[in-house]
Amino acid sequence: MSEPASVCHKCNEVIQQRIITALGKTWHPEHFVCKDCQKPITDSTFNIQNGEPVCSDCFVQNYSGTCFGCKQPILERTIKAMDQSWHEECFVCGGPCKKPLVGTSFYERDGKPYCRVDFEQLFAARCAGCGLPITENAIVALNAKWHRECFKCKKCASAITASTFAVEDNKPLCTACSG
Repeated sequence: MSEPASVCHKCNEVIQQRIITALGKTWHPEHFVCKDCQKPITDSTFNIQNGEPVCSDCFVQNYSGTCFGCKQPILERTIKAMDQSWHEECFVCGGPCKKPLVGTSFYERDGKPYCRVDFEQLFAARCAGCGLPITENAIVALNAKWHRECFKCKKCASAITASTFAVEDNKPLCTACSG
C-alpha cells in the first residue's frame, strides 16, 4: 500500500520531486513563498503572519516592532512596558545600576523605567535630618520633610512627638529644651 500523494498547499498539484513541509502543510519549493513579496523562502528560518510564511526582510519591514531602547527591529520576544516595545536586554533600569527589569516591578519617570533603589536615590524626597530618601510616611515641618525618627530635638536628640515644639536655627526643639 503506497502513501497518499503530497499536494502543494499553493497550487493543489501533486508534488513529485522535492517537497517542503512547513506549517503543517506541503509545498513545491518554488511555491513556498513569502506572503508579502511572493519571493521563494530559501532560508532555514522564516516568520509566520496569519498562518502564512513571511521572509525575514518583509517581517522586519512590515511586522516587527522597533525597540524603544535601541531603536532596532525586534525579531524575538517583545517586552511591552510603558506603552512601548522593548528587546528583553534593552528593558533595563534607567539609573546608574542598569539592572534588567524583565519580570520585576519598576518605577517610571520621564519615559524611563527605574528599579526601586535607583528611583528612590534619584527622585525620592530627602529627609532634612539625615539627608536619606524618604520612602515611607514623612513628617512635614519647618518647610521640609523628615523621617519620623529623624525629627528630634536639636539639643537633647529626643524624638519630638508632641504637636507643638519650638524652633531654633530652623531646627526643632522639644518643649523641655525650649523653656
